[in-house]
Amino acid sequence: MTTETNTPVTVLGLGAMGTALAGALVGAGHRTTVWNRSPGRAGALVAGGAVAAGTAAEAIRPGGPVVVCLLDHASVHEVLDPLAGELSGRAVVNLTTHSPAQSRELGAWAAAHGIAYLDGGIMAVPAMIGGPGAALLYSGSAPVFEEHRALLELWGDATYFGDDAGMASLYDLALLAGMYVMFAGFLHGAAMVAPAGVRATDFAALAAPWLSAMTGGFQGYAEIVDGGDYTVPGQQSLEFSDLGDILAAGAEQGVADDAVAMVQRLIRRQIDAGHGKEGFARIFESIRNSA
Repeated sequence: MTTETNTPVTVLGLGAMGTALAGALVGAGHRTTVWNRSPGRAGALVAGGAVAAGTAAEAIRPGGPVVVCLLDHASVHEVLDPLAGELSGRAVVNLTTHSPAQSRELGAWAAAHGIAYLDGGIMAVPAMIGGPGAALLYSGSAPVFEEHRALLELWGDATYFGDDAGMASLYDLALLAGMYVMFAGFLHGAAMVAPAGVRATDFAALAAPWLSAMTGGFQGYAEIVDGGDYTVPGQQSLEFSDLGDILAAGAEQGVADDAVAMVQRLIRRQIDAGHGKEGFARIFESIRNSA
């Protein structure tokens, strides 16, 4: 395996993300063969120099690494299972979103068929691929990661998390969890001010710098969590963090309380357990221990 730009590469799956991945390969000069279950999506890639295959089996025949970006775990097996014999001794980079357990299952399946398997999580939207801010997380085969690193970095910053095929997925989904909860908080705030005639765009102009500044607190929270001492001086206490006023204001505005009430429950669980004087970071214990 090499990382020269004339290395053939196959991309299976041409949804928005698969098309972006393939486009970056074509743009870098790789001999790229593409395939999609639904025909008609390869036109722009072919115009740029890619080769469209009629079947997945035809797509992998030129050799080189096989990049998989399909709908879900079941679709990956549907496409790859019939190709297992032909993929033996080859590198497969799977960028389909999976649970960690599903990624590990695919890693074990690949090993049983002599396939070098690298699992990945994409921390970017399609328009970001190959540009600033795109990051991809990988785990599984270290040789595949190292030998094809130059190719992988065409899409964004590439970070390797070890030979456990499920770790990239775990990091991916954990980061997305933080993102979605943050977005829900922003949209809750926008809903609160909307009855007062405030446009969401005006609210966003205030919220974006505020939330960006608050992310600077992540490292401090992380150090407290890792240290396990929620009594370290300087923390905002759980009692002070009570979100009752926010919930009351939201009720006055007629908005649903789901996003904020979730955080309030995590706070109250620790207060009710006698930890009200300790720091807000202690809600980590409410989350970690589901009981």
